Amino acid sequence: MPGVDRVQLIDWVARYERLWRTAGTDGLGELFSADATYSPGPFEPTATGLGEIAELWEDAREGPDERFRMTSEIVAVEGDTGVARVEVWYDGPPPRHYRDLWVVRLDGDGRCSHFEEWPTWPGVGTQPPGA
Repeated sequence: MPGVDRVQLIDWVARYERLWRTAGTDGLGELFSADATYSPGPFEPTATGLGEIAELWEDAREGPDERFRMTSEIVAVEGDTGVARVEVWYDGPPPRHYRDLWVVRLDGDGRCSHFEEWPTWPGVGTQPPGA
């Protein structure tokens, strides 16, 4: 089983950001394996395969001119899986701020076979509505 190290995960996150800022989804095959799974949130439907991931990306992005800044730090790596803390500030309108955990499983070619995002944002809190 291939392993992932911090440098590989840092590189993958940087490539993800570059591709997110690029028009279209032609480069997804360089970032994700053909049968990759992509979960945009713990209770959201999971996209499977490059076609479904491409649809998810196109639905979620405003386009390559979308103005945002992003920071990331590696939290952990073990075996073929790494976890990164990612923070994103979108200029808007309206301005938005997200803090995420990304769980990323990389294959031997450095492509992601499983991506799981755990997004949070200010004002939502940790308690479910009505709690």
